[in-house]
Amino acid sequence: MASPLEALGLVKLRTGKVRELFTLDETRLIMVASDRISAFDVVMAEPIPDKGRVLTAMTAFWSEELGEVAPGSLISCDPAVIDAEVPGFADLDELHGRTMLVRAAEMLPLECIVRGYLAGQAWEEYAASGTIHSMAAPQGLRLAEQLPEPIFTPSTKAEAGHDLNIDLDTAAGIVGAERLAEAMEICLGLYRAAAERCARAGFILADTKFELGVVDGRLVLCDEVVTPDSSRIWPADQVVLGETPPAFDKQPFRDWLAAQPWDRTPPPPTVPADVVTATSARYRAAYERVTGRSLSEWYGPSS
Repeated sequence: MASPLEALGLVKLRTGKVRELFTLDETRLIMVASDRISAFDVVMAEPIPDKGRVLTAMTAFWSEELGEVAPGSLISCDPAVIDAEVPGFADLDELHGRTMLVRAAEMLPLECIVRGYLAGQAWEEYAASGTIHSMAAPQGLRLAEQLPEPIFTPSTKAEAGHDLNIDLDTAAGIVGAERLAEAMEICLGLYRAAAERCARAGFILADTKFELGVVDGRLVLCDEVVTPDSSRIWPADQVVLGETPPAFDKQPFRDWLAAQPWDRTPPPPTVPADVVTATSARYRAAYERVTGRSLSEWYGPSS
């Protein structure tokens, strides 16, 4: 089905699991976050109300919050600003609050993951082999334990199938040692600043994935930034070492899905209404509790 943005003359570049990307001109793009949710690289049939608005609102918040650490590709989420560039957008209420006007970038072909705590795939590997992304790690760490220092743990950015966790030498072979060192410095700085801001709100930013791209010869922060889709966000007062913490991110949904009798290939199981409702509430709470802002004050109608 054609997007209403195509009816306004924009050309769709691609449709991802969650986002759609359109060309505005040679230097700018329009990015729209849907309410789709994916897990294990499969998109569920049931949307999560307000998810797209949360991802966009949090990205706008963090782009502003982290602007002194690294420049970002985001230009504006304001429907009036977008309408000035895409006449007719003001009438597309359903896209307000989930649409970003961004600078086009040559994307770095790496997922730039920073981990401050041991969880997820990193914990699974560590428990099995004592390494993290095939790199040496301190002995005796427990699930949900803070690492001595945040670490940069890249992965491949697969066009199809799963991303693969890789070590730093492999990453340097993909982007070059100098570019990798620059990306590491930027991402570790972004993580530390974001983790400090989360801590002031009573949360632990366990890990997060950054997307970097090149604009005018320099690396900038692109795509979503410290959202529940790209991060593990834990309430600091509820973390117990050795146990999976409660989370204000996508992990509880993954956990529910992993418990279903499903082989992780399409079609996915039907997501019950109570799981949809709980997931939507968790996304909204993540935005409001981390940022101190109300989602009702963000652009666009609630879905």
